[in-house]
Amino acid sequence: MTPPAATPAYRRLSVEERRSQLLDAALSLFAHRVPEDVSLDDVAEAAGVSRPLVYRYFPGGKQQLYEAALRSAADELRQCFDEPRDGDLLPRLSRALDRYLAFVDQHDAGFSALLQGGSVVSTSRTTAIVDGVRRAAAEHILSHLGVADPSLPLRMTVRMWITAVEAASLIWLDEGKQPPVEELRDWLVEQFAAVLSVTANRDPQTAALVEALAGGV
Repeated sequence: MTPPAATPAYRRLSVEERRSQLLDAALSLFAHRVPEDVSLDDVAEAAGVSRPLVYRYFPGGKQQLYEAALRSAADELRQCFDEPRDGDLLPRLSRALDRYLAFVDQHDAGFSALLQGGSVVSTSRTTAIVDGVRRAAAEHILSHLGVADPSLPLRMTVRMWITAVEAASLIWLDEGKQPPVEELRDWLVEQFAAVLSVTANRDPQTAALVEALAGGV
């Protein structure tokens, strides 16, 4: 007679593992629905736990959970631009944008709420989290440019381009993810090269940078 299959042993999750599980469930929901349409019951169901357990880890309720999920998404976005400083600049920027646009594609309808705080649960804290992503992206790009002390026009150019990337990503979602993501990526890289050239007409530091990069970017 065949012995009955052994029942898998129950493993109690650590505090960090449980918190990570709840955040993953919340991010999955926020990725496809705006925060005001997601309840704690929804998060509990997605994680396979009870509502009181969600409150145990996030006693501040949905607001605290949303901010924690936003921080988690922000950490992932920051890493998109963390590219090794090897090879020419524009191919490096292309690889960073590949990761960024993959995040946008994965989080789809929730991208605006996750990145821009476009929600009724938005606060000064969520705004600071989102702005931190933009500042980190700018720092990474300036580092890729090899500029230790960037001029104001150069810093403004990089920050404006990051804003343009965000706007283009949102429009891309609204347009049914058209044009194809590879075409969007290449267009954004070309725009970066173009705005650097425009700034070079007004800023000697950027002009020297464009001239140095012209040989192989």
